Amino acid sequence: MSDLHAGGPQADGTRADDIRVLIVDDQMMVREGFSVLLNAMPGITVVGEAVDGREAIDKVAALFPDVVLMDIRMPGMNGIDATREIVAQVVDAKVLVLTTFDLDEYVYQALRAGASGFLLKDASARQLADGVRVVASGEALLAPTVTRRLITEFSKLAEAPRPPALAKVGDLTERETEVLVLIAQGLSNAEIASHLIVAESTIKTHVSRILVKLGLRDRTQAAVFAYEARLVTPG
Repeated sequence: MSDLHAGGPQADGTRADDIRVLIVDDQMMVREGFSVLLNAMPGITVVGEAVDGREAIDKVAALFPDVVLMDIRMPGMNGIDATREIVAQVVDAKVLVLTTFDLDEYVYQALRAGASGFLLKDASARQLADGVRVVASGEALLAPTVTRRLITEFSKLAEAPRPPALAKVGDLTERETEVLVLIAQGLSNAEIASHLIVAESTIKTHVSRILVKLGLRDRTQAAVFAYEARLVTPG
């Protein structure tokens, strides 16, 4: 995380505690529309825009956004490749994918590449702002009905579990594996705690350990991993 972002006045004039957003889309009207909507929301500031994936990568390095709103289909470098490079950077930027329809194979690929969730382009201003806040807080935008359906549908494309996934499963304890399966089923920490009859704080600890052991960024990545490791059967 940059020193500018950590606290105090920002060099670009934004409020230090604002969520900093970068908007990436090849359509100017989309960028400007989202920029107006988000800048009108308390605690959120749009710090920049990019027209393709390559420019997005450069601006992430220069602007240190907390959240990148990323279109998938763009000329030049697409949103999937850009997401993969951005999440590999030291900068702790979360990627929130934008799509025109929810059951989209490209969205699934973006989740595999490291995106923390996705939003439909026709989302309301409130949904857009709420999505940005959820992802910026370190959580995944994991809507159980939509994301689970998406992962279920496209994880079927893999004929067999990926070897790295199988190898990492062995690092988990029995309880951690159980929690991972429940995450993949779309349950929240509170719901998992109720299901297992333990404290929610215990589940938070398990989730943190799962992410560290598997080298994952968030719950969305954990859900994708669980399906691809066949811990959860698609269908």
